Amino acid sequence: MRQYLEAFLDIETTGLSPEYGEITVIGIHLSNGLDTSFVQLVWPEVTADRLSEALAGVDVIYTYNGSRFDLPFITGRLGVDLETIAGHHDLMYDCWDRGLYGGLKAVERRLGIERVLLDVSGLQAVQLWWRYALRGDEAALAKLLAYNREDVINLKVLRERLGID
Repeated sequence: MRQYLEAFLDIETTGLSPEYGEITVIGIHLSNGLDTSFVQLVWPEVTADRLSEALAGVDVIYTYNGSRFDLPFITGRLGVDLETIAGHHDLMYDCWDRGLYGGLKAVERRLGIERVLLDVSGLQAVQLWWRYALRGDEAALAKLLAYNREDVINLKVLRERLGID
């Protein structure tokens, strides 16, 4: 039986609009059965070519609220329509079908999905980026990357908890 290559993807940005904001980090967890890898593109490495290369061979991309945020932001900033590269599955709608509303962290809490970085939110992720970009604060970048990694890894856990094949 063929194993599909799945990607779990989440982005960090400087704001909510691709017109005015930048993508600072793209986290991608690749899974092909038991074989997994993790890629993080960090600005200025956030490019269309690097993203396409990271997603080469992927059959399906999983996100949370990606239909309304991540994918349009990537299209707006990088000119890449991820849905032409692979299928896209937004886990937020599966959550809604099960009465699980709210952001990813709220859904994780309801499903008992553990999170190490409890003190970081989307707004704080933006602040961490600016601390790094403006002051060279490497600890802020490390925390931002750990936050992004946890978001991305937890997408796979969320999919499994929801029983999505």
